Amino acid sequence: MRQLNSRPVVAVMIGEGVALFEMAAAWEVFATDRSALGVPWYDAFFCAPDRGPIRTGSPGVTVSGARPLSALKRASTVIVPPMIEKHPDTLEALRQAHGRGARIASLCTGAFVLAAAGLLDGRTATTHWTRAATLAERYPAIDVDPRVLYTESDGILTSAGSAACLDLCLHMVAQDYGADIANQVARDLVVPPHRAGGQAQFVETPMLVSGSTDLFADTLEWAIAHLADPISVDLLAHRAGMSSRTFARRFRECAGVTPHQWVLRQRVQLAQRLLEVTDLPIEQVATDSGLGSATNLRIQFRQVLGTSPTSYRRTFQAQAV
Repeated sequence: MRQLNSRPVVAVMIGEGVALFEMAAAWEVFATDRSALGVPWYDAFFCAPDRGPIRTGSPGVTVSGARPLSALKRASTVIVPPMIEKHPDTLEALRQAHGRGARIASLCTGAFVLAAAGLLDGRTATTHWTRAATLAERYPAIDVDPRVLYTESDGILTSAGSAACLDLCLHMVAQDYGADIANQVARDLVVPPHRAGGQAQFVETPMLVSGSTDLFADTLEWAIAHLADPISVDLLAHRAGMSSRTFARRFRECAGVTPHQWVLRQRVQLAQRLLEVTDLPIEQVATDSGLGSATNLRIQFRQVLGTSPTSYRRTFQAQAV
């Protein structure tokens, strides 16, 4: 978790052939004015090795007004979308930013830029599943995981493609401002709350949307509304009108995780929100989120978030003052 006393500074690194979607995803999350949320929103800017208009990977679209690489000295977070160019000055600027303690995040095949800078050596990283084998072959010092949505290791983050870029951006917002704010941003973007990085980046069947008449989607909505109650695979399968085996198989196809993993993550996210926006005792938060006891709540927070419930509450409630 990051203590924030002022607007965090985010630099979006761009270069020749930068991918428009990933660049725009980062800009939408971090540069759009969200002061209405009641927190000091990010100070975001583009950064590039050349001052002239930067040609994107979309014909006829250029980006002007990028700041020089020296501006990275102000940035607490540097985001690297996919780009053709791997300018030596860009790679050195990324190494220096990491050395200063900045959080470095690549989106989709932006991982190739971080790899060229040597920042992924000895780490687990991901990229778009169609390019994962190439990344692993070209940079054998990297442990490439083509299955997950995003990875994080000592302040360096990588994401899979397309929608996973938004998942990673929302993950960083949650690190800075908490799960409640991140979920508000997700609702504003009309996307689901950010998914955990360990979920599969490629699933066989899309998860059904809220409001669907499908019993499977209705069952997931019911589970979210009843997290404080005992929830088993058999119970979920019965509500969905399926056998337990069929339900578990379909769930993994849709979500990329088991029903148990999904329910546990939903409960941790609910506990995060309760700690952020209420003064409920820790034991009550554990009960209301379905985690059962303060001991289990502490275990799950340590495993998932690397902190304690008390420290989490202290950080994010202090930011809300």
